[in-house]
Amino acid sequence: MSEISIPFQRLSEKAKIPAQATFSDAGYDLFTTEAYTLKPGERKLYKTNIATAIPHGYYGRIAPRSWLAYKHGIDVLAGVIDSWYRGDIGVILINFWHEDFPINEGDKIAQFIIEKCHYVQREEVQELPESQRGEWARWSTWQQ
Repeated sequence: MSEISIPFQRLSEKAKIPAQATFSDAGYDLFTTEAYTLKPGERKLYKTNIATAIPHGYYGRIAPRSWLAYKHGIDVLAGVIDSWYRGDIGVILINFWHEDFPINEGDKIAQFIIEKCHYVQREEVQELPESQRGEWARWSTWQQ
């Protein structure tokens, strides 16, 4: 397992540095600095008041917290933090449940996962190589 160092900056006194529950967790908990009750079907950008400098070749992915999604229907929309971004990390939450869901200052609202980028050589072609299944085979299995 390779280890990289990532600096985090608190942008306010309310901010909490992302934390792992256990050493082997893939995600670091993100905490909100504001309280707001999400209505059913509503989405909102929650501020964490945290900034970071992710090394080139990596990005931060904001992912849902399993228990929020499963028990309360709260999910994350969007969620890529590029290495060049230095602003407040925001988390867009949506309430897919049928009841209001209160979120309080300091609550864990998402996970921050550092992932490796793979830069590719792009090449425009007139045709793609054939595959075993092709597009039609994939489409026809969806229809069954």
